[in-house]
Amino acid sequence: MLLLSLFFIRIPTIQLSYMDGSFYLIDNTFELGWIHSVEKEPWFETYERKGLSLYLTTTRFKTFGAGAPSSKNIIEAEDGFIHMVIDEKMDEIRLAVSGNVQTTLYTKNSEIPLYELVDDYDTIVLQVVKASLWNLLRGEKID
Repeated sequence: MLLLSLFFIRIPTIQLSYMDGSFYLIDNTFELGWIHSVEKEPWFETYERKGLSLYLTTTRFKTFGAGAPSSKNIIEAEDGFIHMVIDEKMDEIRLAVSGNVQTTLYTKNSEIPLYELVDDYDTIVLQVVKASLWNLLRGEKID
């Protein structure tokens, strides 16, 4: 019975998938970072899993420019970045990855250069899935 439960119990988790593979994030929060293609400055977005959904919670960047939100609440900070509260629900994140902008995923304990996993401009998808305990135990996990 215990063995069967490994297949039927499903746990909401964040899955990152790409053409050649996939893995699960153990943490419920992660950050995506890259170098802005126009401004040439670092940009970071923080995401959180809430139930079965992903939320873009905050963003931080160095300068207002192309793509910068203009109507969100600014968080005071003294680290040289502009911090903004976003709190926007995302069904999934489809991310075109490039070595030119050094797209990287950060968790509490890991830094994953996504641009090393795929070819330039390939797509990586992050989404919440209900994974069986069996898949979580045997699949690759990043914490």
